[in-house]
Amino acid sequence: MKLHDLAHGRTGDKGDTSNISVIAYHAEDFDRLLKDVTAERVAAHLDQPTGAVTRYVLPQLCAMNFVIKGALKGGVTRSLSLDAHGKCLSSVLLAMPLTGSDVKSV
Repeated sequence: MKLHDLAHGRTGDKGDTSNISVIAYHAEDFDRLLKDVTAERVAAHLDQPTGAVTRYVLPQLCAMNFVIKGALKGGVTRSLSLDAHGKCLSSVLLAMPLTGSDVKSV
């Protein structure tokens, strides 16, 4: 099972920093996502940030926001990247496999 089976996401950017929100489709899946979608796993899955990955939990929204320093290789105005804003990063993150057999499918 992949993260996109239980959640959707959205990205934003500021300079060289990207943020990716991960929002559970169903409140009952949020605790499972909290256990599995950690800052360490996100950093390992993206395999590209040059800086820290920080997770902010928004329980009232059943969401998490990951702030990823150095993800945009210089930022929108300095990068030659085809995705200078990092909009595809949410799709990359949502492809992350989830662990454990107690994950429910939607």
